[in-house]
Amino acid sequence: MKQDFVFYNPTKIYFGEHSLDNLKDELSHYGQNILLAYGGGSIKKIGLYDEVIKILKSCDKHIVELANIMPNPTYKKLMEGVNLVHEYHIDLILAVGGGSVIDLAKGVSVSAYCKDDAWKKYWIKGEPLDNYVVPVASILTMVGTGSEMNGGSVITNVAQKLKVGRVFGPEAYPKFSILNPTYTYSVSQYQMVSGIFDIMSHLMEQYFSDDDDNVSDYLIESLLKCLIKQTPVAIQNPTNYEARSNIMWTATLALNTLVGKGKTQDWLVHAIEHQLGAYTNCAHGMGLAAISIPYYRHIYSYGLPKFKRFAIEVFNVNSSGLNDEEIALKGLRRLTKFIKNSNMVTSLKELGATKEMLHDIAYSVNNSGYGYKQLDHEEILQILEECYE
Repeated sequence: MKQDFVFYNPTKIYFGEHSLDNLKDELSHYGQNILLAYGGGSIKKIGLYDEVIKILKSCDKHIVELANIMPNPTYKKLMEGVNLVHEYHIDLILAVGGGSVIDLAKGVSVSAYCKDDAWKKYWIKGEPLDNYVVPVASILTMVGTGSEMNGGSVITNVAQKLKVGRVFGPEAYPKFSILNPTYTYSVSQYQMVSGIFDIMSHLMEQYFSDDDDNVSDYLIESLLKCLIKQTPVAIQNPTNYEARSNIMWTATLALNTLVGKGKTQDWLVHAIEHQLGAYTNCAHGMGLAAISIPYYRHIYSYGLPKFKRFAIEVFNVNSSGLNDEEIALKGLRRLTKFIKNSNMVTSLKELGATKEMLHDIAYSVNNSGYGYKQLDHEEILQILEECYE
């Protein structure tokens, strides 16, 4: 490893079937006013809402609800949360749901006491935090984003047609996160595999950068192999606890900043998908699945040693009699097969995109990535056209 780095992650994780038992003790560290943030009501269907409310009331907490948080949370919804923070003097934001709910909660937490335009200051200009951050905690119900153990907050500004991810420092990380794999059982297969590819993409975005002998790459390879093994098991039996727990923990480890240490990282696939999502509101992981193969086919020759290693170490490609390029391409074909066998989407048209919007999507992408090849907007447009049908 050639790069210096600092690793610090203050989030406490409670993992397992009885992890919710720890909520009461954790709540004792915070004030009376709790903002309960959640999505469209799935937590009510599985009974989790009632359990959480019961615990909050037993702790004599005053509960304020921020409900109906959408899959691609908007800045308008974020400001709704900000107003509730001020009106009720919120002491803790408890996000119950998937990554979108947690992302919004973190967005509210950093924006509530910002004296300037938070969208412009934090998501557009990327300025450092300089105001009080409301504490956030989470109870995870859908895996993929890793938002339960990092400072990421992806927010969509509908009026500006921008979907922007901002990564804040440890001061914005959840103070604690409760991870019970059984809470993910009710998620549809579509959403489950969308989340799985989000995990895979997080790992590949960090992996396909730099070529030194980096311990992070060994960790990423192991996590990818685990994900590839567990995915068909979870598809076949969504209530297989071992598979769902392995996938859940892989998601957390994939983006809690550990495996990216010592690496420049890429993130252009995510940048392209964010703008696709801003125009179509598609499922994030499915957009990543559609974009990844054509993107990697465009850049693999510029990082050939790593793509060769990916094929051999992750997908067990037999390199006998093959040159480096043939090995790398065989690895990408194995990745394509995994995507298709997992019923992931490979067509932008299926995700709601039209040919007419591809140009605007491509030219609105922030293409300042750190991948093996810097792509211009015309090349990004070509990639979008290749995965349109």
